[in-house]
Amino acid sequence: QVQLVESGGGLVQTGGSLRLSCQASGDIRSINAAMGWYRQAPGKQRELVATISSGGITTNYADSVKGRFTISRDNAKNTVYLQMNSLKPEDTAVYYCNIPTNWGGYWGQGTQVTVAS
Repeated sequence: QVQLVESGGGLVQTGGSLRLSCQASGDIRSINAAMGWYRQAPGKQRELVATISSGGITTNYADSVKGRFTISRDNAKNTVYLQMNSLKPEDTAVYYCNIPTNWGGYWGQGTQVTVAS
């Protein structure tokens, strides 16, 4: 089993920055995997924001965040990060990290990001 804990969310003004962290613990074999950040805005479905390969070399981003968000990981600390710059009101959402599995994956509790216009 794996536990994921997100942190770093908060309230920022348009154009501001936040860095989200997701610390994993538990089964190291499960942690050694690709990871992703998702978000869910009010009234909308959860959407994929960014992914990163197990080694941290390959990353992918949703078109809406390309050039503004950066996903990274520190495997020694079992932590994945999402650096969010140039934040927009439409980035407001609960952000979740995820480790995919063939049964649906592990999820954290989420951290709220609110961007004031």
